[in-house]
Amino acid sequence: MARVKVPRKSTHIDMTAMCDVAFLLLTFFILTAKPRPQDPIPVDIPSSSVEVAIPDENVLLLTIGDGGKVFYTVDGADVRKQTLLQMGEKYKINFTPEEQNKFMSTTIFGVPIGSLKQFLALDGNDKKNYKQPGIPYDTTATSELSDWIRESRKVNASIKQKPLLISIKGDNKEKYPAVQKLIALLQKQKVNKFSLITSLRTAQKTK
Repeated sequence: MARVKVPRKSTHIDMTAMCDVAFLLLTFFILTAKPRPQDPIPVDIPSSSVEVAIPDENVLLLTIGDGGKVFYTVDGADVRKQTLLQMGEKYKINFTPEEQNKFMSTTIFGVPIGSLKQFLALDGNDKKNYKQPGIPYDTTATSELSDWIRESRKVNASIKQKPLLISIKGDNKEKYPAVQKLIALLQKQKVNKFSLITSLRTAQKTK
């Protein structure tokens, strides 16, 4: 008796659901990812053999380079906005809602507060090519940088109910007195715990 031949059929897998999930995950990661702020000056950070991860949130970053210029950035658009308002009140400068929105999206800057309005008015390549002079700072009570740090700490404690973590990112060729003056400024506010950002160096093996 002859065998009955069963016709072969190709296997079909519906990938629609998998594609939907993949695009949803891709969209989620794109929307939640934080872009790395571009430094307004090139900073060649020193190396270290100790690896400690710097938190991505709740951080105030002070970048120093180009002959002692200091640049400021703090995490959180809401923190940046409220800090700007308190600095404006302190220095008798009224920032418009448009300027406030621009400052909220400004991840890093280094200009005196008296020139901040002109800096925020710049757009696109003009802002990118603008040579920022750095935020004025010294160890006196009238230091602008000291005020930025103090007001940021107050705002962060009020909004996030957490102490602000401070990190210093210094150029490898920067002279020590400039960094020492920055550390002295932090210690004047009783900030004795902060992070120094370095690149990872392979530890030398002992013979």
